[in-house]
Amino acid sequence: MKRQAKLFLVRHGETVDNVAQVYAGSRDSALTNHGYQQATRLGQHFKVLDLSFTHIFSSHLQRAVKTAGLIREAQSVPASEHGPARASPTVIELPVLMEKDFGAYEGKKFHELRADQSAPENSGDNKGVESRTSMSGRADKFLDEHLLPLFDGAASEPDLCIAIVSHGMLLSVLWKRLLLRLPPNSVTLAPELAAHARNSLEHLGGWSNTGFLELHMSMEHVTQPHPEPEPQPKPISSPSANDSDQSPKTETNSPQILNHDSAVRESEVAQTTDASISAPTGGQSSCKKFDSTWTTVILTVNGKDHLKGLKRTGGGVGSSRHDDSQKSIESFFKRRKLE
Repeated sequence: MKRQAKLFLVRHGETVDNVAQVYAGSRDSALTNHGYQQATRLGQHFKVLDLSFTHIFSSHLQRAVKTAGLIREAQSVPASEHGPARASPTVIELPVLMEKDFGAYEGKKFHELRADQSAPENSGDNKGVESRTSMSGRADKFLDEHLLPLFDGAASEPDLCIAIVSHGMLLSVLWKRLLLRLPPNSVTLAPELAAHARNSLEHLGGWSNTGFLELHMSMEHVTQPHPEPEPQPKPISSPSANDSDQSPKTETNSPQILNHDSAVRESEVAQTTDASISAPTGGQSSCKKFDSTWTTVILTVNGKDHLKGLKRTGGGVGSSRHDDSQKSIESFFKRRKLE
C-alpha cells in the first residue's frame, strides 16, 4: 500500500510589530490589515489547489492562530448538488510552536539588540533570550508528540495533508530538526528548485509573511518475498575467470546521490546534477525517525504566489492593527449592491 503526505510549513501574516521593526517572539503581536489579507489570500490559494487538510497545527500566539484560522475557514465547503459538505479540521494550538523568546529585547527595536551584542561588557549576558538548544527541544517535542505519530504504520489515515503555522525563526529550527528524522538520501528538490545551487538542505532560505515550504512525501510498503530454501554447500573450488561476472556492477551513468549525513561544500552542490543535498549532522541517533521507505520532494520554498497583485491599503490603513469587528471594503460594497 502506498501512503502519501503533503506537508506545509507556513509563516503567519504581517503583524504590527513587523511593521514597527521591533522584536516580537513571545510578545503576542496582532496581524495588520495587510497581514489579514495575506492570510486570506493564502487560504484561498490552498483551496484553489484543491487541498483538503487533515490536520492544522498552530502556535498559540494570535498572529499564527488567526492565519491558521483563515486557512481553515477557506477549507469549509457547504453541501451542494455537487457533493456533501466538507468539514475542516480543528486548529490545534501548541505553545511549543511559538517564536523564539527574545527576553529583555521583546518589543525593542532591531538595532538595540545588535548594539548590545557588539558591546564587550554584555557579551556574557543573554538577557533572557532563548537559546537555540531550547528551540530545538521545542521542535523535537512537536515532532515526537504530534507529527511523527501521524506517520506511524498503524495510523488510521492513509493520506495526510498537514499545515503547520508558526514563526520565521522557529520554522527554520523545525525544518532542521525534521531533516534529522528523514531517511538518508531520501530528500530531493523539484527540478525547478534543483536548477539553483544551494549550500545544503539545512539552509533553504527564510520565510516571508505567509510564505510556505511545501513538501510532498510518499511511502510504499514493499511486500517481503517468501524466503528461499538455503542452498546446499558446494565443494570449494578455485576461482574461475567467470567469478568476476557475479559481483555487483556499478552503473556509471546513474545519478549522483549526496550523503545526507555529510556536509557539502558550495562548489560540490554547484557541480552535481542530482537534486539530493546534505542534511544536518549530529544527534541523529537520539531521535525518532520516519520509516526508511519514506521519500520527500521539496516542491516550494517560501511560496508567495498567493500574494501576487496584493497591494497594501494606503493612508496607514494597511499597516494598522486588524480589527475583526471591522467590515472589509469588499464586503461593504457587496452589501451596497444588494440594497
